[in-house]
Amino acid sequence: MSETQSRPAASNSAYTPTRRPQATGWVGYIVFAGVMLIMVGGFQAIEGLVALFRDEYYLVTRSGLLLTMDYTAWGWIHLIIGLISVATGIGVLLGQMWGRVLGIVIAVLSALSNIAFLPAYPIWATIIIALDVLAIYALAVHGREVQY
Repeated sequence: MSETQSRPAASNSAYTPTRRPQATGWVGYIVFAGVMLIMVGGFQAIEGLVALFRDEYYLVTRSGLLLTMDYTAWGWIHLIIGLISVATGIGVLLGQMWGRVLGIVIAVLSALSNIAFLPAYPIWATIIIALDVLAIYALAVHGREVQY
């Protein structure tokens, strides 16, 4: 009897490695989205802290905003969105599905809150809206590719 005939054949059912989806160059967009969510969250938090501690910094009367609210309320809204956005960005960088879904939701909420805050600080709000749109695109189109 030959050596190959005496050994039992290996079964495919004993060990089947899981195949990971092939990463493409679009993974950079997801890393970009995670970093942008962290940055936008930091910007939102700064904007919220300024609204909380220095109401007179913004050059619009209280009735000049899209939604008539006190700057203290706007400060808390921006601060909370910012902190959640930072945590979501970390989840996106770790390849978590909840991070992708929550990242899109937070980026949409961030963009909407900055549209309402546009009269108070137009350049800053426009930059944050643009970064939110880029993060939404990256997470929606190629979010599945970053999984560790």
